[in-house]
Amino acid sequence: MRLVVRTLSELCLTVGTLIVLFVAYLLYWTGVKADSAADRQISDLRHQWARAPAPYTEGKSFAVMYIPRLGKDWHKPVLEGTGVKDLQKGLGHYATTTRLGQPGNFSVAGHRRTYGDPFKDFPELRPGDAVVLTDGTTWFTYRVDTRPYRTVPSDVGVIDPVPAESPFRSPGRYLTLTTCDPEWGSSHRLIAWAHLDSTRPAAQGKPQALTG
Repeated sequence: MRLVVRTLSELCLTVGTLIVLFVAYLLYWTGVKADSAADRQISDLRHQWARAPAPYTEGKSFAVMYIPRLGKDWHKPVLEGTGVKDLQKGLGHYATTTRLGQPGNFSVAGHRRTYGDPFKDFPELRPGDAVVLTDGTTWFTYRVDTRPYRTVPSDVGVIDPVPAESPFRSPGRYLTLTTCDPEWGSSHRLIAWAHLDSTRPAAQGKPQALTG
């Protein structure tokens, strides 16, 4: 009987240790890997911009996004595609949606937790918040129109050119951000919609949304 109890105790201890290690991996190591990968993406992107704008190539970054509401130094590369590997390096552009600054709905996905927690504070977004992107030639400043909207993963209409549940009623130049909800789950999605507010040549420096 003592042998059985000791065996069970050792088994519980082993399982507990594995759980702790797995949580540490999710909380720390995926973040370290993601931050390193994002830094490489941005570095490569800046080298590319010295020659020409980056093409929309699957698995490669073409822009950088800044959201002051999520942190003074918050900025992430935007890659073409929303596959598993893409979202481990930064944010992912839904390839079926329009290009940056063009008519339609430029749509981007990001992890809520793990891999750098890019959208951890997504629920804090408020109407009027700036979402700024640059492709190396132009700064695009979008303004959030609503608080995050909660829906289910099958609701793919949130990235339509004019999403039915958005505040938009006619074609325009829009931005959709998507992430998982709840914070450590994926049963639902959080959506934020924004409209293009202004543009500025990159040569003129950062827009007021980032400097003021």
